[in-house]
Amino acid sequence: MTDPEQGGTRRGAIAGLAIAVVLLAVGLWLARELTATSKIQDCLMSGRTNCNVIPAQ
Repeated sequence: MTDPEQGGTRRGAIAGLAIAVVLLAVGLWLARELTATSKIQDCLMSGRTNCNVIPAQ
C-alpha cells in the first residue's frame, strides 16, 4: 500500500517549502532595511541634519 519513494518525495517538498519560507523572510527583512536606509538618505540629501531615528520610550 505504501510506496517507499513517497517518503523521499514528501521530504523534498518540505525542504523546498522551508527554503522558500527562509528566502521570503530574508527578502522581507532586506526590503525593510533598504527602505529605512533610503528614508535616511533622502533626509540627508534634502539638507537636514537631524535625520536620526528617535526610539520611543
